[in-house]
Amino acid sequence: MDRHGRVVLWVAVLASFVAFLDGSIVNVALPAIARGLGGGIVIQQWVLDGYLLSLGSLILVAGSLSDAFGRVRILRIGLLLFGVASLLCAAAPTGLFLVLARMLQGAAAALLVPSSLALITSAFNDQARSKAIGLWTAWTGTAFVAGPLLGGLLVDTASWRLVFAVNVLPIATTLFLLARLNDPRPPTTRPRVDLAGALLAAVGLAGPVFALIMQGSAGWGSQLVLAPLAGGLACFAAFIWWESRAPEPMMPLGLFRSRNFAIGNLSTAAIYAGISLGLFIIPVFLQEAGGLSAIAAGLATLPMTIMSLALSAYFGTLSGRFGPRLFMAAGPMIGAVGFLLMLSTSTPVDYWWQLLPGVVVFGLGLSITVAPLTSAVLGSITPAQAGIGSAINNAVARVAGLLSIASAGLIVGSVLDDGAFHRVLVATAALLIAGGVISALGIRNNRPPDAPPVPPEASAACLDRIVPGEASG
Repeated sequence: MDRHGRVVLWVAVLASFVAFLDGSIVNVALPAIARGLGGGIVIQQWVLDGYLLSLGSLILVAGSLSDAFGRVRILRIGLLLFGVASLLCAAAPTGLFLVLARMLQGAAAALLVPSSLALITSAFNDQARSKAIGLWTAWTGTAFVAGPLLGGLLVDTASWRLVFAVNVLPIATTLFLLARLNDPRPPTTRPRVDLAGALLAAVGLAGPVFALIMQGSAGWGSQLVLAPLAGGLACFAAFIWWESRAPEPMMPLGLFRSRNFAIGNLSTAAIYAGISLGLFIIPVFLQEAGGLSAIAAGLATLPMTIMSLALSAYFGTLSGRFGPRLFMAAGPMIGAVGFLLMLSTSTPVDYWWQLLPGVVVFGLGLSITVAPLTSAVLGSITPAQAGIGSAINNAVARVAGLLSIASAGLIVGSVLDDGAFHRVLVATAALLIAGGVISALGIRNNRPPDAPPVPPEASAACLDRIVPGEASG
């Protein structure tokens, strides 16, 4: 690898690392944020969902923006916006200000990972590209381990505000390296960017999310809840209509004619709704009801992350040999058993006997699920469609997490006590079981043996599945 290639690789690694780190560092800071700014579980939901809302709405057009205006330019804009948004989050005087800054941060994050992988794809060829993406995957994966540890340490020893401010150093380093790179000559005809689709998707998601979060205080009969819910659903219906007619849609509906692509995304929605809900509530419960420190709450789910990083490739290999259906059915079921094992948890919390066994079993289930799911979805379409296919599947996972976190208040109620925690665990397990059943009944092991392999950059785009929920990019 020459000097230019090393600069490209480090830019891609650092840009994605920032996005992945932010996705794994914030959860442990949620109780501290609520104590500092007020708002209880509602502000905690919005801190996550504000980010996921803009990220999920824009990630499908990020690739088009990169192709139209240049990878280096879009990456630079994304880094600058992410840095500004991070500083705004760190300085937020109110909960509303923080949520708005998080929405800006999510919009910036949507530009980072797709542009990073596109930069590698354009700079390397064939075997060198696979090696570069392998290095990118290995280095960025460390963000999932470092995030909870660093987040807990900053919250316990200093302030939750540093969880956001810490992004500035790697962003400054990346911008310094990025100054050495230039975009190639722009194409003579720029691809269209589906801004109308992005706007309809954003409003279509924002309305139901706002209604789900606000119903706890306003009630379902309030116009404050009914109006955004109806308006959002109307916009989402308009989004589907527009995508079926747009000349260059950000979500080509024709891909869903493939059985495994359609069923795989339906399974994705159920599985990642459950995972996002479960991983949202665990660190919050451990701090607010269990009395654990932020760093202890961050360490609580670390075994799951390490297992996923270590075992996902192994189960991906087995899936390639035996087909994805068995793994996509069994993995979520095992994950559900992990959450059901946590039903023994009560205050005062004994982590080693009440939570750790469930976390380990869930980590095994997640490890079994992630790579086969990606393989089933991306293997059901042509390599030329793999980029948009991985973007759609990622968006489905993020939107599912967005809606499940917005629904947390419905399950928790007014007080996060042992009973509320148990209700969330049961709801999480039910969603995981639903995902497993959908996979068992719908997925087919029918990928031809001579089918071309899935491009490595498309599989790498799903790296943040290892720690689902808010993980970005």
